[in-house]
Parts: sequence; structure tokens; C-alpha cells
Amino acid sequence: MSEERKIIIRDFKQAVNMTPKQLQNWLDTDDSKVVGQKDGNDESIGHKSGKYIVKLLQRQSDYSEDDIAQMQRVISYVKRHSAQRPSGEVKNTHWRFSLMNWGHDPLVTA
Repeated sequence: MSEERKIIIRDFKQAVNMTPKQLQNWLDTDDSKVVGQKDGNDESIGHKSGKYIVKLLQRQSDYSEDDIAQMQRVISYVKRHSAQRPSGEVKNTHWRFSLMNWGHDPLVTA
């Protein structure tokens, strides 16, 4: 495995701080379905991404090039969106809900 691929996988696992079960439970909520940009259908891009992330977390190896590309999208999204943190309490904000669709709960501390 190339060094670049190893770094992407490592960074993905750091960015995604929800377990597959936590993420799947979240994606089943109404709050997860009302946030995010839609690309012409009823499901947001982030919600669709969350489903893919669940599969990646369950697999843990044998990643395809598409999987690696998705991991890169997740890393970029979490980094970019985290930098836009609003002031004040964020527990019930669309900002947090959007990040959670991508597998990252900003209220979870390491």
C-alpha cells in the first residue's frame, strides 16, 4: 500500500469519530434528513455520504479507489466545515447535524 493511501486512511479514521452503529442510528433520524445540500433528489449529499461511510467503517480494509476518493471528500468536508463553527451552543444546530451526516460529531472529545 502506498504511503499516500495509508495517510488518507489514517486521516479518514481521525476525521470520522462516530462508530458505524452511532452513524447509522443518526442517519435514521429526522434531524439528519433535513440538513445538507440536495443534488436534485430528496436525499442530501451528506446523508448519502453517511451511508457510504457506514459501509467503509464496517469493512476496515480492501478499499477501492472510489473508497479512497470518498475518504478524501470526508476529510476535506470535516476540515472545511469544522472551521466554520458558529459561536455559542452548537448541540442542536444544522452545523453540527451536517457534520454528523459525514461521520463527525464535533461534541465528541478524544
